[in-house]
Amino acid sequence: MTNTLHRFGPAESFRDDYVVFAISSRGKNDQGALPKLRRFLEMAVPFKPVNLGDAVHGGALRPCKDMKPTSHWKREAKPDFQAVIDGLDSPCTVAAVFDNRVAAEDFVKAVREADLGLSVNISTSVEGAEQCCFAAGIPRHSVGYSLGFEGKTERLPEANVMMLSTMCGHGMVSHSLAKKMIDWVKEGRRTPEQAATYMTRFCSCGIFNPARAKRIIEAAARGESA
Repeated sequence: MTNTLHRFGPAESFRDDYVVFAISSRGKNDQGALPKLRRFLEMAVPFKPVNLGDAVHGGALRPCKDMKPTSHWKREAKPDFQAVIDGLDSPCTVAAVFDNRVAAEDFVKAVREADLGLSVNISTSVEGAEQCCFAAGIPRHSVGYSLGFEGKTERLPEANVMMLSTMCGHGMVSHSLAKKMIDWVKEGRRTPEQAATYMTRFCSCGIFNPARAKRIIEAAARGESA
């Protein structure tokens, strides 16, 4: 069970969203797990992820307390994967996010061959996860589903906003921010790439997918459903 299960959208909307996690078990195999977790992240880089992250320090794009609001808009927008790898200082959940199935399949296959002794799971559509397992030559161990939202769902934001905000499983990308980014792109104040980058920085564990966010924002700006 992972917080990425609550990503909102139909199965088709996850065609460019594959999150591969690795984690050790406290009291079981966490002793000596740090270099293995770091190796997991290092192995992901050649497969061109769109984000890397650890649950303690965040992802490859991070906020900065020392910057003024006006300087934020012009800061470097290139993900710093090495900072994530070097900053890993304790056993925790680490993740690599990919925007295409082939890269995710190849990475899962490489992880299987490396046999790091870590628990690994994949978060995407069920079909997409099964395809990754098949490519790696392993059977699916189990599957988890999110039951979705219940209650007064008519009070929830529109689908595109929900799809953006739920990509941070810890709720650090607010509905208001997602809506604001869509509006700014509609008004020509920011590009879809810039808007996706801004939201990525707020995700505290690095599982936000800027590629999927860009696609959703572009569709929303055209008045379409992603």
